[in-house]
Amino acid sequence: MHKLFFLAGIFMAAASLRGAEQPNILFIFCDDHATQAISAYGGPLAELAPTPHIDRLAEEGILFRKAYVTNSICGPSRAVVLTGKYSHLNGFRENGNSFDGSQQTAPKLLGKAGYQTAIVGKWHLKSAPTGFDHYEVLKGQGQYYNPMLITNGENVNHEGYTTDIITDRTIKWLNQRDPDKPFFLMSQHKAPHGRWEPAFRHLEFLEDVEVPEPPTLFDDYSGRTKAASQHTMGIADHIGSKRLMLEYSSKFTQDQFQIFDNFFRPKNEAFLAANLTGKERTQWHYQRYIKNYLRCVKAVDENVGRLLAYLDENKLTENTIVIYSSDQGFYLGEHGWFDKRWMYEESFRTPLIARWPGTIAPGLVNDEDIVSNLDFAATFLDVAGAPIPSDLQGPSLVPILEGNTPEDWRQTHYYHYYETGGHGVALHFGVTDGRYKLIRFPEEGINDWELYDLKRDPNEMKSVYDSPEMAQVRKRMKKELTRLQDHYGVAEEER
Repeated sequence: MHKLFFLAGIFMAAASLRGAEQPNILFIFCDDHATQAISAYGGPLAELAPTPHIDRLAEEGILFRKAYVTNSICGPSRAVVLTGKYSHLNGFRENGNSFDGSQQTAPKLLGKAGYQTAIVGKWHLKSAPTGFDHYEVLKGQGQYYNPMLITNGENVNHEGYTTDIITDRTIKWLNQRDPDKPFFLMSQHKAPHGRWEPAFRHLEFLEDVEVPEPPTLFDDYSGRTKAASQHTMGIADHIGSKRLMLEYSSKFTQDQFQIFDNFFRPKNEAFLAANLTGKERTQWHYQRYIKNYLRCVKAVDENVGRLLAYLDENKLTENTIVIYSSDQGFYLGEHGWFDKRWMYEESFRTPLIARWPGTIAPGLVNDEDIVSNLDFAATFLDVAGAPIPSDLQGPSLVPILEGNTPEDWRQTHYYHYYETGGHGVALHFGVTDGRYKLIRFPEEGINDWELYDLKRDPNEMKSVYDSPEMAQVRKRMKKELTRLQDHYGVAEEER
């Protein structure tokens, strides 16, 4: 493990010199951004589709390799970030729910601690934002072009590319804020959530490249329970014409439509004329999907660069912690999928990178500590020097950022997915210790368990739940699952 904690001691000493000045907090949050699509995390896409500005944060701060979500779906993840509580306690289990804005949230507590608070971009919690001095949020999922932003209760239309506009509006708020107060700013992108419509400037990116296929693209799910085989999130059969850009989703202006259609229509007509079937059709779907996804990521990375440049130019870098994350991971063709929801690694693991000059030593890679989006609320408050309520279920990451992992830091993590029916993913919950992962599918018709040894089987191709040699591991993990459910207050009927 590459932690360089001897350097962290130097930075902790520097941090003590900051005195009582409260740091600014910039939280950059994306939707469905997989670690596989961030070059700082390595992997086969790193050289093909680099993310230099996000990588800069990693080079100047810390990157976590075991950052796990509590519920791998957009709205519930956002509710966890705001409250520091699991879905069953914050009341937002599924995307169709409406967030109870009257409850305690980190932005409200930061406001009481003297912070200006703002959110710009994707909200996706149905109810109106509360606890923010200023908000500009997309309605629902929003669209990639010409977004409408609900701005402090009023609908305001914008023309242009949504990823750029969210950053434009973020910078505008920064320019208009009270410079004598610290800020807590959530800049939250729609991208790279589907349906993946790239910026015009990126349409040609990767056009003449064949993106490597993941080794599990043609997974037949024979190594698991029946749960995985019941999915409806396959690149082969379920991705659909709008996700493949055979149809478009945004409401374009006439000029915009012309540019977009001139690029895609000839390629679409050639594909339809070829009448591909079987493996060749799946491979075409994959190439179309992954290239548009990575094009959307490229725009995100450029806009992260814009925000970092703004901090530099306005002499805000030294006293601003920047945290980059996503609401969950995503499948980039692994297991033949294009969505999230599962407790399998690709969607369970989320990117987490943080930079805090004077506190976080540069170039740290933490591949041991299990951290979570459950920890974000307490971390925001701890950074601000604000009290952390005892009912928050996630601890602050600040000690780890400073290079001192607490001795009692979690060794396991609990997951619970509730949205049955979405893309054919069954309700499930489970526990991991970073090596072993136990998953329970309690629904009638499945009612089964899976167990994976991630050291021997990192792609989770074959459950070893019934293996005799796993008897002790199985027993230990079941005991830990029950302990965590008790600890987090999971009701008996939800187990």
